[in-house]
Amino acid sequence: MENKRQSMFEIFRGFIAIAIAILVAFILILICADDPGKALECLLIKPIISNGALNTKSIFTILARMTPVIFTGLAVCVMFSANQFNLGGEGSVMLGGFVAAIIAINIPMATGAHVFVAVLAGTMIGGLVMIVPAVIKVKLKASEMVCSLMMNYVIMFAILHFLNNKFADRSKGATQTYPFLKTAVISKMIPGTELSWGFLIAIIATVIVAIFMYRTRWGYSIRMIGINESFSKYSGMKVGGMIVLSQVIGGMLSGMGGAIEMLGRYNTFLWLDLPGYGWTGITVAILAKNNPIMIPLAALFISYLNRGCELMSIYAGVPAEMIDIIQAVIFLFFAAEHFLSGTRQKIVVKDAKEELQKKELASEGGNA
Repeated sequence: MENKRQSMFEIFRGFIAIAIAILVAFILILICADDPGKALECLLIKPIISNGALNTKSIFTILARMTPVIFTGLAVCVMFSANQFNLGGEGSVMLGGFVAAIIAINIPMATGAHVFVAVLAGTMIGGLVMIVPAVIKVKLKASEMVCSLMMNYVIMFAILHFLNNKFADRSKGATQTYPFLKTAVISKMIPGTELSWGFLIAIIATVIVAIFMYRTRWGYSIRMIGINESFSKYSGMKVGGMIVLSQVIGGMLSGMGGAIEMLGRYNTFLWLDLPGYGWTGITVAILAKNNPIMIPLAALFISYLNRGCELMSIYAGVPAEMIDIIQAVIFLFFAAEHFLSGTRQKIVVKDAKEELQKKELASEGGNA
């Protein structure tokens, strides 16, 4: 009973954080927008309803935008569950997309095999680069947060070097690669929309990660290390190996997300900066409380707001960066340990008193 009550409080705490973030957005919209009513309509209603009818194309766009965020959210979920604050998802996404793009351009294969090999390569390279901050953390006790953050920019500038000097299509006005071979493109689930079959892969990945985290001994070890690393060590768990494993899995999921996003949404590689999915994945994982099953719902919420902010910038003149403000406020209140801490403490004390009363009554009954 007490655990249920505390869980309900955490859900309530999350809703309050989201409500405050939306309230901050409303205030800024009232200040910035020439027509606040229209801006709010674009943010809250237009993503799914337009001109009194269901906006199916926009809905499919929201689902498509969810796809890479689900992967990065799962990646962060695994790493944060082990108490590893690795921020390298951005680099893994970009590198996974780049490697998949190079294979999609330069290595002809059969249709199914081409997509599989390109995505697999992006997945493996995403996990491979995560070994660096993981091993540095285990062997040298250096901060994985700092190492992974710096690696993002090492990866980005390395990709830009190869893109500009080796793989750029000089016939184009913008810096981008040659088009992908048709056999490497992930087809659309709904023709004429942005939604590809990568969305289904993301849902399958969610189920697999949930099973891994809650139904395998490796997942149990990762979660136990996140709760109490010292206890895990003295219990005989291979703490160092699990720390490395959690970050490698996170990198693989991010790399897969980058590869699927690249092959499912574009026909040429044109990322000239970190795509932002890694940072959004952190917000998604925090919203989901590191629960893999909740990742798609959190990703849907963020993607919905993202689409709403995009429509606000088009129709109401409000900067699309409003989504960054909303995410930042959500992150702030979710990460703040003292947010509603007084209420939490009261619930814990009340639960403890009830448990003590039950034990006293049971003891009196036994003595009688």
